[in-house]
Amino acid sequence: MVKKSTKVFVNDALFEKQNYNQKALPKGEYDQCVFKACNFSGSDLFDVVFSDCRFLDCNFAMANVSKTAFRNVEFSDCKLLGMHFEHCNDFLLSFNFYNCNLNLSSFYRLKLKNTVFENCSLKEADFTATDLTQSALLNCDLADAKFDQTNLERVDLSTSYNYTIHPENNRIKKAKFSSAGLAGLLAHYDILVES
Repeated sequence: MVKKSTKVFVNDALFEKQNYNQKALPKGEYDQCVFKACNFSGSDLFDVVFSDCRFLDCNFAMANVSKTAFRNVEFSDCKLLGMHFEHCNDFLLSFNFYNCNLNLSSFYRLKLKNTVFENCSLKEADFTATDLTQSALLNCDLADAKFDQTNLERVDLSTSYNYTIHPENNRIKKAKFSSAGLAGLLAHYDILVES
């Protein structure tokens, strides 16, 4: 007997003020959908595919994104605390973040070339061994964010702040930093920089 697939395919739909913490999002593929003010906190998004979707004012705190596919996805004004993006399906992984809280999130070993993080809180985020080539971290708070063996080549960090990046442990060729941010590059050398 052949088991019938239970996956749904949703195209160009609006989901507004849905609570997926108590009611599971049906497994499937969501293409060109908008999720507005939805609660995914603690929800299981295992093996769900989001393509060309937008998430506006959504809560993903501690959601399980194991094998979740985010393909050309935009997050705006979202709470993404403690997200383990490294467990996502990395095939065609592509997303951008605007005005999001990504504290304690992990991007360990992901290839995130050309990714935009704008006006985001990335306190204690883990970028260990992440490839951020040509990405833009614009006006982001990077307090205690971890950068180790990270590729930051041609990354724009000129408006971000509170970062500590060890130049010898990361690739920073042609990355943009502001003069105010230079202290974050010299912190490992125990050098005092006065303005």
